[in-house]
This record gives sequence, structure tokens and C-alpha cells, in this order.
Amino acid sequence: MVEESLTPVSSPLASLTLSQSLVSNIILLSSIADLTTLTFISSILLLSFFSIFFILHFRLKSHQSQHLKDFNSLYTVRILFVSFISFWAINDILRLPYLIPPYFLSFLYKFPSLSQQVNLCKAHIVLSQGFFQPGFFIILLFLVNISAKKKIKKNIFCRAILVLFAVCIPLLALQIFFIFFSTRLINYPEILFRGFQLNGVDGKVICTYPLMSTIVFAIFGIIYMILFTSACWKVCSIVINKGLRVRIYLLVITVLFSVSAQILILTASALWKSHELPFDWLGFVVFLSGLLCAVVGEGILVIKPIADALAVDSQFYRCDNDYRL
Repeated sequence: MVEESLTPVSSPLASLTLSQSLVSNIILLSSIADLTTLTFISSILLLSFFSIFFILHFRLKSHQSQHLKDFNSLYTVRILFVSFISFWAINDILRLPYLIPPYFLSFLYKFPSLSQQVNLCKAHIVLSQGFFQPGFFIILLFLVNISAKKKIKKNIFCRAILVLFAVCIPLLALQIFFIFFSTRLINYPEILFRGFQLNGVDGKVICTYPLMSTIVFAIFGIIYMILFTSACWKVCSIVINKGLRVRIYLLVITVLFSVSAQILILTASALWKSHELPFDWLGFVVFLSGLLCAVVGEGILVIKPIADALAVDSQFYRCDNDYRL
């Protein structure tokens, strides 16, 4: 009888305490993922601000130096590239539910309603996979293609805009249809077009990536990887400088890894449930893979070429001064 009395008996209070502890841990892990994402967003925005400052500095410098005039024709396209990366990063804030009040800024404005949270998720998916990310990928390819040409035409920025909208407008239209209107027109499995889930843990709306949206992005990504690899191969065939070849190889590997990883993880996230712990971190890995491509692209196609051109100009300036002396 004594042994039986010492046997632990599960009580409703203990179960409730365990459930509350689990909820707290899930919210904590999700908050860490969101705060980590916000840190990386701030970092890429600082890098983009520095890149735009560097581009404008080079633009002003080119007016004062005859040697830099031929290197300044791509400054508008580079600013466009950096701007799309910045907008893509800012747009990713829309999918971070644990950074929305009342957790941090409830004293400034009211917490969004359920329908408003759903619309924010849909807007994030449409803008991210339909416009901003394909946009900076297209401009990245455009910059690589232009670098293989000997002469650059004056209307290069207009050509970049035309190519950008020619690719992004159909993608944007498909994403808008699948996210906002497909549910009203056809009978469908929920997994194909579901852009959000209601988290049963704390009642927040969690942004998810619908399978049809991922399929559209995957088709774009596969075609893009083929074209990008072909363009970089063409550049490497005419480049003599070994260091430049290494940078092109690094860019190709980064883009192929980034796009492939995003397609695989987005497909996996469509099959995941929002209340399971890895779900929030899947979204973080998707963002991180895109961020890696953006950082390497800015470094190789924006910052490094300008730095090299300024270094060459300083050498010419020293030679001119030595000649005068």
C-alpha cells in the first residue's frame, strides 16, 4: 500500500503547466528566428546603403577623371540592382509575426486583425516571389551579360527596365492569381494555394508558401539557372584575369546553390505544419539563401568593380604626377 501511494499520479495542473511551458518555448524559438532575420535584414540594408553611396561617389569621381568615364555607364543599373535587394529584404518583415505588436510596439499602434495578418502574408508572397526576388535575379543576369560586351549602349537603363518588366510582370500576375483569386474559381486541395496557417499555439497567423506559388518560382528558377550558367560561361571564355575568373565561378556557385536551396525548402515548407518547431526556421533558411546570393552579387558586381576602377585611376594619377615632376 505504501508503494502504491508513492506512485506518481498525473494531475490536470501538471499537464497544464507542461503545456504552458511548451507554448512558451515555441514562442521563444519563433521569436529568436524572427529577431535573427531582422538582424540580417538590417545588415543587408546597411550594405545596400553603402553600395549606393559607393556608386554615387564613383559617379562624381568619374566626372573629374578622364580614365573613369568609360566605367560609369552601368551606375543606374547597379543602383536598380541594389534597390531591388533592399525592397526584397524590407518585404520579408511582413512574414515575421512575432515582431508585430503587442510584443514590442503595442503602445504605438493597434495589433493587426486576423484578416489584416492574412493579407500581409499574401502580399509578402506575391511581392517576394513575384517581383522583388525575381527582379534582382534578372538584373544580376543582365549585369553579367553586359560585362561580356565590349561596348555598352547609352540606353542601357531602359533596356534593363524592359527586360525586368518583361519577366516580372507575368510572374507577378501568376502569383496574384494563385494567391488572391484561385480559391474563388476552382475546387482545389488546400495545400496548393494556402498562403497562411493559424498557429494553434498562440493564435497568430503564420505565413506559408503555397505549393502552386512554389511551382511557379521553381519553373522560373530552373530556367534562370540555365541562362545564368550559360552567361557566366561566356564571360569566363573571354576573361584572361585569373582573379576575375575565380569571382565569376564563386558567383555561379552561389546563385545555383541559392536558387536550388530555395526551391527545395519552399517545397518542404508547403508540406510542414505551422505549429511544428522547424517551420519558422525553414522560412529563415529560405531568406538566408536569398541573402547569400544578394550579398555575393553586390560584392562581385557592384563594390569590387568600382573599387578596382578607383584603384586603377589612382595609379594613373600617380603616374601623371611623376611624369610632370
